Amino acid sequence: MKEKIVPLTPYLLILAADFYLLPCLIRDTGLAMLVMLCVMPAVAFVTAAAWGVRRGFSLFPALAAAALFVPTIWIYYNSSAWVYAPAYGVIALAGTALGRVFFGKR
Repeated sequence: MKEKIVPLTPYLLILAADFYLLPCLIRDTGLAMLVMLCVMPAVAFVTAAAWGVRRGFSLFPALAAAALFVPTIWIYYNSSAWVYAPAYGVIALAGTALGRVFFGKR
C-alpha cells in the first residue's frame, strides 16, 4: 500500500492546493462559478492525467480528489457543494484514463 501512496504525494499536494487555496481567491458569485466549474476541475483533470501518464490507470487520484474536496464543503461552502465531490472524482478518473492512453508512449 505504501508503494502506491508515496508516489501519489506530489499529486495530493497539487490537489490540496487546488481545493484549499483557490477558494481563498473567491470574492463574488461569478468568480466562484469560474473557479469551481472551470479552474478546479481543470487542475484535477491535468493532475490526474499526469498521474496516468507516469503511473498508468488507477483509482487513487479519483478517490483522492473526491476525499480531499469533502472537508472544503464545511470550510468554504455549504451543503449544496456536495455534488462537486463525486464530480471532481469522475473528472480525475477521466484524467487518469486519458493519461493511461499515453502511458506506454513516454
